[in-house]
Amino acid sequence: MAVSSIEENVEDIAKEWLKKFGVKYYTKTESVNTEIDTALINAPSKKGGTGKNFPDIKCFIDYKGRKLPVMIEAKGKKTDLEKLNVMGEVDNYNKDDSPNYTNIAKYAVNGAVHYATAIVNGTDSYKEVIAIGITGWKEEKTTKIALKVFYVSDENYNVPKQVGTYEDLSFLAGAELDDFMDKIDALYLTEEEREKLTLKLEAQIETNLKNLNQEMRDAYSISEAYRVKLISGMIIAGLGVIENGTTLVAPLEISDLRSKQDKYQHDGKIIMNTIEAYLNSKDIPKEKVELIKTNFEQVFVQTDLYKEYQPGESRLKKVYTTVKKNIVPFFTKQKYHLDFTGKLFNVLNDWVKVPDGDQNDVVLTPRYVCDLMVRLCQVNKDSYVWDYAAGSGGFLVASMKAMIKDATQIEDKDERDKKINKIKMKQLLGVELRPDMYTLAVLNMFLMGDGSTHILCDDSLKNYSGKYEQGSDKDKDFPADVFLLNPPYSAEGKGFNFVKLALSRMKGGYAAVLIQENAGSGAGGSYTRDILDNNTLIASIKMGDIFCGRSSVQTAIYVFEVGHAHPEKKRVKFIDFTNDGYARQSRKKSSQEVNLRNVDDAIGRYSEIVDIVLDCEPDTSYYTNENGLLITDTITTQVSLREPKKILDKVHERIDPLRADKINFDKDLKDTEKKLKKEKDPVKATAMEAEIDVLKKAINDLTIKISAIEPELIEAQKNYNDVFNRIGADWTISQHKEIDTIPTKKIFETTIADYLSWKISHAIKEGV
Repeated sequence: MAVSSIEENVEDIAKEWLKKFGVKYYTKTESVNTEIDTALINAPSKKGGTGKNFPDIKCFIDYKGRKLPVMIEAKGKKTDLEKLNVMGEVDNYNKDDSPNYTNIAKYAVNGAVHYATAIVNGTDSYKEVIAIGITGWKEEKTTKIALKVFYVSDENYNVPKQVGTYEDLSFLAGAELDDFMDKIDALYLTEEEREKLTLKLEAQIETNLKNLNQEMRDAYSISEAYRVKLISGMIIAGLGVIENGTTLVAPLEISDLRSKQDKYQHDGKIIMNTIEAYLNSKDIPKEKVELIKTNFEQVFVQTDLYKEYQPGESRLKKVYTTVKKNIVPFFTKQKYHLDFTGKLFNVLNDWVKVPDGDQNDVVLTPRYVCDLMVRLCQVNKDSYVWDYAAGSGGFLVASMKAMIKDATQIEDKDERDKKINKIKMKQLLGVELRPDMYTLAVLNMFLMGDGSTHILCDDSLKNYSGKYEQGSDKDKDFPADVFLLNPPYSAEGKGFNFVKLALSRMKGGYAAVLIQENAGSGAGGSYTRDILDNNTLIASIKMGDIFCGRSSVQTAIYVFEVGHAHPEKKRVKFIDFTNDGYARQSRKKSSQEVNLRNVDDAIGRYSEIVDIVLDCEPDTSYYTNENGLLITDTITTQVSLREPKKILDKVHERIDPLRADKINFDKDLKDTEKKLKKEKDPVKATAMEAEIDVLKKAINDLTIKISAIEPELIEAQKNYNDVFNRIGADWTISQHKEIDTIPTKKIFETTIADYLSWKISHAIKEGV
């Protein structure tokens, strides 16, 4: 016999509670306010259709000026409270990340979370919502009630976090409200949850971009040379500019593209008009706006992509339709920008054809490596970060994310907002030479909520002065205290020329450089030696195959403390991080979930590296002195030259006067022999011959003395050169590993066994 639902009874009980505790509520058909009503209307219904969403009960928590909507969904069966997945999470999504409308419609918690998410996504005023699922059933003649409460917030990327299990709704008012608010304020995503979510959404972006790439190639025959600019420009056009609820530049709608063939109204012009309006709304110098426009016009105006491809539609409209539906939504929520923008550009740049000679110079740093370097440099809300080879801006994105996260700890809202604005407008600077990469960097920072103010298209080695180039601080020194870099490895010193210049302009702080490892074993030339004069090497981290399929170079991260000469006895941390917990492959048609897999606690391993470098106690022990993956040792510095130079100077003190005397005697001998040839007077000639004999004897005696000292000089010079050449050239872990030359018993037995096996095999072949 089927159990009948008592949903209406449960709903009435909830209303009675709200009345009892003095909480004003709105019924299923009553309007809350226009903003919330609109968000619920625009979101898919809980059954997946286009109908409106009608939460059973709606109310507000008004706590010290903080207003949180509360969505209550009631059910009438014991089994209908909630549906969780195997991880214990609210199960509102299928494996393909499409909404699971069956669960949303059937279960109270799942439905309430659906409504709460719609409000967070669809409003500007409400970025945190309480979702309450309540159900009831009859047991004998008694009505039993069960309810659960979840907190859904933009800060937690809409991941519902359970507040607790309650017996009634008394926590929504009165004395219990303080405790309830304290509980929701303590709910946040763990680093593991954030990383899991990051990877999930990155995989979604990657899949959508790869599908779009395939579509552009197969369906529309669009050259790969156009695709990066095409998608970048379309994202800008699709976002528009909305500030404080006011639309400054309307987002381009698909219907705005009418595929006209008119010279001034074709789809390319319409897209460019929106892009231009977007750029003009930003604080970018006019010449930079023109540079970006020129880049985009090459695709939208100077190609035939705007021409009619199918009846009434251009290829631009076809592609924009996909971009608007499948790409732009990822960037309409600022919280997503912070974590997922970099993936867009890594995927986009898989499409860029790079000349073989530049292959290692146009490889963008993976997001998780950018995050690692930001943590190694202890970036916080007060940091000033610059990058002299910014690429698409990955380091600046990672830095801004860390800085804003730190700034959110400021309690006063006005002060917090002021600080975050300062971070974006004054505390980040990047220089990029290539116009195409510069355009990507600017867009990257746009998607971060601006921060593009100090992205410069310039030669950081030849032209950039180290100063602000616009705004109220123009011509003032940029007070950098963090330098992050992945340089072009074809540059002088493998890219350490960028490092030397940037660090010379800093008064203090930290630097982390991702570079070819051999730049620290001699290939860095004089640059690495010079860097140690005013900076301290803290750590040398040998990296794994982080550029799998894109570059074959062995890289390392070198971490410096800026502004202090490297002390002679300073012990550097050398870490073999080639096993970082990730398994990688480079199948272009595979998703990131396949190409980059966390197979051995990658998150924990990256955290351990940070703890080791920053002298903190790690939670794990993957890299230790005992297993040889961590070595602490000194490096060669200028101080190391003192003793060799002292010895060399003493040898010179002995040999240099002798050499000087010999040079003088050689000159005198030559002059005297020359005079002798011209001398007519026999007496004088005889005297000259005697003088020549004396000079020859003196020269011979000096030669003997010099020859006796020269081996000492050669040895002293060799020792000096050996030390001099090691300065800045002993930064790799392999150079500090002790090689045990004494074989173990096992090695000895294996060697003897191999030899006997070979001997017997050889004898059999010879027929012995």
